[in-house]
Amino acid sequence: MKIQLASSYGFCYGVKRAIEIAEKYQNSFTYGPLIHNKDEIDRLKTGFNIGLIEKIEDIKNDNAVVIRTHGIPKNELAMLKKQDNQIIDATCPYVTTPQNIVAKMSSEGYSIVIFGDKSHPEIKGVVSYAEKENDAFIVLEPKELETLPLKNKVALVSQTTKKPEDFAKIVNALITTHKEVRVFNTICNATFENQDAASELAQEADVMIVIGGKHSSNTKMLHSISQQGCKDSYLIENETELEEHWFHNKKLCGISAGASTPDWIVQNVINKIQEIVN
Repeated sequence: MKIQLASSYGFCYGVKRAIEIAEKYQNSFTYGPLIHNKDEIDRLKTGFNIGLIEKIEDIKNDNAVVIRTHGIPKNELAMLKKQDNQIIDATCPYVTTPQNIVAKMSSEGYSIVIFGDKSHPEIKGVVSYAEKENDAFIVLEPKELETLPLKNKVALVSQTTKKPEDFAKIVNALITTHKEVRVFNTICNATFENQDAASELAQEADVMIVIGGKHSSNTKMLHSISQQGCKDSYLIENETELEEHWFHNKKLCGISAGASTPDWIVQNVINKIQEIVN
Protein backbone atom coordinates (compact mmCIF):
# COMPACT_ATOMS: atom_id res chain seq x y z
CA MET A 1 0.00 0.00 0.00
CA LYS A 2 1.22 3.47 -0.90
CA ILE A 3 1.12 6.31 1.64
CA GLN A 4 0.74 9.85 0.30
CA LEU A 5 0.71 13.14 2.17
CA ALA A 6 -1.57 15.95 1.03
CA SER A 7 0.29 18.69 -0.84
CA SER A 8 -0.59 21.10 1.99
CA TYR A 9 -1.20 20.02 5.58
CA GLY A 10 -0.33 20.61 9.23
CA PHE A 11 0.98 23.64 11.08
CA CYS A 12 -0.22 26.97 9.77
CA TYR A 13 1.75 30.18 10.24
CA GLY A 14 -0.23 31.27 13.31
CA VAL A 15 0.19 27.98 15.16
CA LYS A 16 3.90 27.71 14.32
CA ARG A 17 4.36 31.30 15.54
CA ALA A 18 2.45 30.59 18.78
CA ILE A 19 4.57 27.51 19.55
CA GLU A 20 7.80 29.44 18.90
CA ILE A 21 6.63 32.28 21.18
CA ALA A 22 5.61 29.91 23.98
CA GLU A 23 8.91 28.02 23.88
CA LYS A 24 10.74 31.28 24.69
CA TYR A 25 8.82 31.68 27.95
CA GLN A 26 9.51 28.65 30.11
CA ASN A 27 7.65 28.46 33.44
CA SER A 28 4.75 30.49 32.06
CA PHE A 29 1.05 29.63 31.69
CA THR A 30 -1.31 29.67 28.73
CA TYR A 31 -4.81 30.98 29.36
CA GLY A 32 -6.82 28.20 27.74
CA PRO A 33 -5.15 25.66 25.43
CA LEU A 34 -2.55 27.43 23.26
CA ILE A 35 -3.67 25.35 20.27
CA HIS A 36 -6.17 22.53 19.77
CA ASN A 37 -3.71 19.66 20.09
CA LYS A 38 -3.37 17.87 23.42
CA ASP A 39 -0.16 16.01 22.53
CA GLU A 40 1.63 19.23 21.59
CA ILE A 41 0.39 20.94 24.74
CA ASP A 42 1.71 17.99 26.77
CA ARG A 43 5.09 18.39 25.01
CA LEU A 44 5.23 22.07 25.99
CA LYS A 45 4.36 21.19 29.58
CA THR A 46 6.98 18.47 29.85
CA GLY A 47 9.76 20.13 27.89
CA PHE A 48 9.24 23.81 28.76
CA ASN A 49 7.19 23.77 31.97
CA ILE A 50 4.37 25.70 30.31
CA GLY A 51 1.24 25.25 32.38
CA LEU A 52 -2.42 25.61 31.48
CA ILE A 53 -4.97 27.80 33.27
CA GLU A 54 -8.59 27.38 32.18
CA LYS A 55 -10.30 30.05 34.33
CA ILE A 56 -9.25 33.69 34.35
CA GLU A 57 -9.92 33.98 38.09
CA ASP A 58 -7.18 31.39 38.67
CA ILE A 59 -4.53 33.66 37.11
CA LYS A 60 -2.39 35.33 39.76
CA ASN A 61 -0.74 38.77 39.55
CA ASP A 62 2.74 37.32 39.20
CA ASN A 63 1.90 34.83 36.44
CA ALA A 64 3.44 35.22 32.99
CA VAL A 65 0.47 34.55 30.70
CA VAL A 66 0.68 33.43 27.07
CA ILE A 67 -2.45 34.42 25.12
CA ARG A 68 -3.65 31.48 23.04
CA THR A 69 -3.46 31.55 19.26
CA HIS A 70 -7.28 31.91 19.05
CA GLY A 71 -7.17 35.12 21.09
CA ILE A 72 -9.29 35.96 24.13
CA PRO A 73 -12.21 38.37 24.78
CA LYS A 74 -11.31 42.05 25.01
CA ASN A 75 -12.56 42.40 28.61
CA GLU A 76 -10.42 39.47 29.77
CA LEU A 77 -7.32 40.98 28.16
CA ALA A 78 -8.08 44.24 29.97
CA MET A 79 -8.43 42.32 33.23
CA LEU A 80 -4.99 40.74 32.79
CA LYS A 81 -3.45 44.14 32.06
CA LYS A 82 -5.09 45.59 35.15
CA GLN A 83 -3.64 42.76 37.26
CA ASP A 84 -0.21 43.71 35.92
CA ASN A 85 0.50 40.24 34.56
CA GLN A 86 3.31 39.75 32.11
CA ILE A 87 1.34 39.21 28.90
CA ILE A 88 2.86 37.30 26.00
CA ASP A 89 0.49 37.67 23.06
CA ALA A 90 0.53 34.63 20.76
CA THR A 91 -2.77 35.51 19.08
CA CYS A 92 -2.59 34.59 15.40
CA PRO A 93 -2.42 37.72 13.19
CA TYR A 94 -5.18 36.22 11.05
CA VAL A 95 -7.38 36.24 14.16
CA THR A 96 -6.35 39.77 15.16
CA THR A 97 -7.58 40.99 11.76
CA PRO A 98 -11.30 40.26 12.31
CA GLN A 99 -10.99 41.61 15.87
CA ASN A 100 -9.78 44.94 14.46
CA ILE A 101 -12.39 44.97 11.70
CA VAL A 102 -15.23 44.39 14.17
CA ALA A 103 -13.94 47.19 16.40
CA LYS A 104 -13.63 49.65 13.48
CA MET A 105 -16.91 48.86 11.71
CA SER A 106 -18.85 48.80 14.97
CA SER A 107 -17.52 52.27 15.83
CA GLU A 108 -18.73 53.47 12.41
CA GLY A 109 -22.30 52.38 13.12
CA TYR A 110 -22.47 49.07 11.27
CA SER A 111 -24.27 46.01 12.51
CA ILE A 112 -21.75 43.19 12.73
CA VAL A 113 -22.42 39.69 11.44
CA ILE A 114 -19.86 37.03 12.31
CA PHE A 115 -19.98 33.72 10.46
CA GLY A 116 -18.74 31.14 12.94
CA ASP A 117 -19.34 28.86 15.90
CA LYS A 118 -20.57 30.66 19.02
CA SER A 119 -18.70 28.26 21.30
CA HIS A 120 -15.34 28.57 19.50
CA PRO A 121 -12.71 30.57 21.46
CA GLU A 122 -11.76 32.59 18.37
CA ILE A 123 -15.33 33.79 17.92
CA LYS A 124 -15.79 34.55 21.62
CA GLY A 125 -12.82 36.87 21.25
CA VAL A 126 -13.86 38.47 17.94
CA VAL A 127 -17.42 39.31 19.01
CA SER A 128 -16.13 41.05 22.15
CA TYR A 129 -14.57 43.81 20.01
CA ALA A 130 -17.97 45.21 18.99
CA GLU A 131 -18.75 48.54 20.69
CA LYS A 132 -22.21 47.35 21.73
CA GLU A 133 -23.07 43.76 22.56
CA ASN A 134 -26.48 43.98 20.84
CA ASP A 135 -24.87 45.17 17.58
CA ALA A 136 -22.94 41.94 16.87
CA PHE A 137 -24.50 38.64 15.81
CA ILE A 138 -22.98 35.20 15.28
CA VAL A 139 -24.56 32.94 12.65
CA LEU A 140 -23.89 29.62 10.93
CA GLU A 141 -26.83 29.49 8.50
CA PRO A 142 -28.43 32.12 6.22
CA LYS A 143 -31.86 31.47 7.78
CA GLU A 144 -30.54 32.77 11.11
CA LEU A 145 -30.26 36.23 9.52
CA GLU A 146 -34.02 36.53 9.01
CA THR A 147 -34.89 37.37 12.61
CA LEU A 148 -31.90 39.57 13.45
CA PRO A 149 -32.49 43.30 14.09
CA LEU A 150 -29.81 44.40 11.62
CA LYS A 151 -29.31 47.99 10.50
CA ASN A 152 -29.17 48.89 6.80
CA LYS A 153 -25.39 49.02 7.14
CA VAL A 154 -23.89 45.57 7.79
CA ALA A 155 -20.27 44.41 8.09
CA LEU A 156 -19.50 40.70 7.72
CA VAL A 157 -16.46 38.71 8.87
CA SER A 158 -15.79 34.99 9.15
CA GLN A 159 -14.16 32.56 11.53
CA THR A 160 -10.73 31.91 10.01
CA THR A 161 -11.28 28.15 9.61
CA LYS A 162 -14.62 28.14 7.76
CA LYS A 163 -15.34 26.93 4.22
CA PRO A 164 -15.47 29.75 1.61
CA GLU A 165 -18.57 28.30 -0.08
CA ASP A 166 -20.49 28.41 3.22
CA PHE A 167 -19.33 31.99 3.84
CA ALA A 168 -20.59 32.89 0.35
CA LYS A 169 -24.10 31.76 1.31
CA ILE A 170 -24.15 34.30 4.14
CA VAL A 171 -22.84 36.99 1.78
CA ASN A 172 -25.56 36.28 -0.79
CA ALA A 173 -28.30 36.32 1.84
CA LEU A 174 -27.17 39.72 3.15
CA ILE A 175 -26.69 41.52 -0.15
CA THR A 176 -30.24 40.73 -1.26
CA THR A 177 -31.80 42.29 1.84
CA HIS A 178 -29.52 45.18 2.87
CA LYS A 179 -28.48 48.39 1.13
CA GLU A 180 -24.88 48.44 2.31
CA VAL A 181 -22.91 45.27 3.07
CA ARG A 182 -19.18 45.38 3.76
CA VAL A 183 -17.70 41.90 3.29
CA PHE A 184 -14.34 41.05 4.83
CA ASN A 185 -13.05 37.64 3.82
CA THR A 186 -11.15 36.71 6.97
CA ILE A 187 -10.80 33.00 6.19
CA CYS A 188 -7.14 32.03 6.49
CA ASN A 189 -5.20 31.16 3.32
CA ALA A 190 -3.75 28.09 5.04
CA THR A 191 -7.30 26.85 5.56
CA PHE A 192 -7.99 27.18 1.82
CA GLU A 193 -4.81 25.34 0.91
CA ASN A 194 -5.21 22.48 3.38
CA GLN A 195 -8.86 21.96 2.44
CA ASP A 196 -8.18 21.98 -1.31
CA ALA A 197 -5.25 19.58 -0.90
CA ALA A 198 -7.29 17.16 1.26
CA SER A 199 -10.17 17.23 -1.21
CA GLU A 200 -7.87 16.53 -4.14
CA LEU A 201 -6.11 13.62 -2.40
CA ALA A 202 -9.38 12.11 -1.14
CA GLN A 203 -10.55 11.72 -4.75
CA GLU A 204 -7.64 9.33 -5.38
CA ALA A 205 -7.25 7.57 -2.02
CA ASP A 206 -9.26 4.55 -0.88
CA VAL A 207 -8.52 5.36 2.77
CA MET A 208 -7.86 8.80 4.27
CA ILE A 209 -6.32 9.55 7.66
CA VAL A 210 -6.86 13.06 9.01
CA ILE A 211 -4.68 13.85 12.03
CA GLY A 212 -5.55 16.51 14.58
CA GLY A 213 -7.31 17.47 17.79
CA LYS A 214 -10.90 16.28 18.17
CA HIS A 215 -11.83 19.82 19.27
CA SER A 216 -10.06 21.50 16.35
CA SER A 217 -12.54 23.21 14.02
CA ASN A 218 -10.23 23.16 11.00
CA THR A 219 -9.35 19.47 11.54
CA LYS A 220 -13.01 18.46 11.74
CA MET A 221 -13.58 20.39 8.52
CA LEU A 222 -10.72 18.52 6.81
CA HIS A 223 -12.28 15.24 7.91
CA SER A 224 -15.69 16.27 6.55
CA ILE A 225 -14.16 17.29 3.22
CA SER A 226 -12.17 14.05 3.01
CA GLN A 227 -15.32 11.99 3.59
CA GLN A 228 -16.92 13.59 0.55
CA GLY A 229 -14.20 12.15 -1.69
CA CYS A 230 -13.32 9.01 0.27
CA LYS A 231 -15.95 7.29 2.43
CA ASP A 232 -13.25 5.50 4.46
CA SER A 233 -11.89 8.65 6.08
CA TYR A 234 -10.87 8.62 9.74
CA LEU A 235 -10.04 11.40 12.21
CA ILE A 236 -7.37 10.53 14.77
CA GLU A 237 -5.31 12.50 17.28
CA ASN A 238 -2.24 10.25 17.12
CA GLU A 239 -0.96 6.84 16.03
CA THR A 240 -2.48 4.97 19.00
CA GLU A 241 -5.95 5.38 17.46
CA LEU A 242 -5.12 3.61 14.18
CA GLU A 243 -6.92 0.31 13.53
CA GLU A 244 -5.49 -2.44 11.32
CA HIS A 245 -8.73 -3.28 9.52
CA TRP A 246 -8.90 0.24 8.03
CA PHE A 247 -6.05 -0.70 5.69
CA HIS A 248 -7.16 -4.17 4.52
CA ASN A 249 -7.19 -4.39 0.71
CA LYS A 250 -6.35 -0.70 0.33
CA LYS A 251 -3.97 0.59 -2.31
CA LEU A 252 -3.52 4.28 -1.48
CA CYS A 253 -3.64 5.83 1.99
CA GLY A 254 -3.93 9.61 1.92
CA ILE A 255 -2.86 11.66 4.93
CA SER A 256 -3.80 15.18 5.91
CA ALA A 257 -3.38 17.04 9.18
CA GLY A 258 -5.00 20.01 10.88
CA ALA A 259 -3.35 23.37 11.38
CA SER A 260 -2.51 22.52 15.01
CA THR A 261 -0.85 19.18 14.23
CA PRO A 262 2.96 19.13 14.49
CA ASP A 263 5.14 17.17 12.06
CA TRP A 264 6.35 14.78 14.76
CA ILE A 265 2.82 13.45 15.26
CA VAL A 266 2.33 13.09 11.50
CA GLN A 267 5.58 11.12 11.25
CA ASN A 268 4.54 8.84 14.15
CA VAL A 269 1.31 8.06 12.29
CA ILE A 270 3.17 7.29 9.06
CA ASN A 271 5.57 4.98 10.90
CA LYS A 272 2.70 3.12 12.56
CA ILE A 273 0.82 2.67 9.28
CA GLN A 274 3.97 1.27 7.68
CA GLU A 275 4.25 -1.19 10.59
CA ILE A 276 0.65 -2.29 10.08
CA VAL A 277 0.81 -2.83 6.33
CA ASN A 278 4.29 -4.38 6.08
